[in-house]
Amino acid sequence: MTLRAVLTDIEGTTSSIDFVHRTLFPYARQHLRAFLRAQAGQTQIQQIIDDVEALEHCDLSLDDAADVLEQWIDEDRKLTPLKTLQGLIWRQGYAAGELKGHVYPDTPEALRRWHAQGLKLFVYSSGSVEAQQLIFGHTDYGDLNPLFSGYFDTRVGPKRAAASYREILRLTGHAGAEMLFLSDVGEELDAARAAGLQTLQLIRDDKTIPSPSHPQARDFAGVLAG
Repeated sequence: MTLRAVLTDIEGTTSSIDFVHRTLFPYARQHLRAFLRAQAGQTQIQQIIDDVEALEHCDLSLDDAADVLEQWIDEDRKLTPLKTLQGLIWRQGYAAGELKGHVYPDTPEALRRWHAQGLKLFVYSSGSVEAQQLIFGHTDYGDLNPLFSGYFDTRVGPKRAAASYREILRLTGHAGAEMLFLSDVGEELDAARAAGLQTLQLIRDDKTIPSPSHPQARDFAGVLAG
């Protein structure tokens, strides 16, 4: 079956893991409590607190919720209310010029090449859709968002569950064999393959654990070249 779409992870695939862990996460943690206080009463913030309470099974004050969210950052929890809040804080940071979205130098070239070949490009990350759009919208290579046809986050499900990839296929209207999933994480690739997608592991640096059961590449240069 002809390949028609590429679904890509961000962290460790299009962008540096260090950027996320050494820049984005600390920025969100530093500004989290003040941001919640400044935006208290806003519907979106109240929804985030309600979602935290539901996950913690108790009522929380704003400061109590901030304690929980800070702990989730420290634990790198992939939970939707945290990812939504991080996206809101990062949006403020990008707008203020305090953050710049990182992508590897080969990423824009590859994305533009695939787009020009007629492939539909999608993103699937544990970071919120807004956070994804912020990274790709504020790069040193310009705004890359026009290249993408859609974005998916933890609202479709966890990245290591095959059901999440089946949902992405349903939402995009593609058959599994028509879509290639790019990631650095073997368990994510396993889940995608179980859902019928083609897979390829990016091994950008020595932090990535190779998964020999999937095709591998060191960068995007040789992926779908031609």
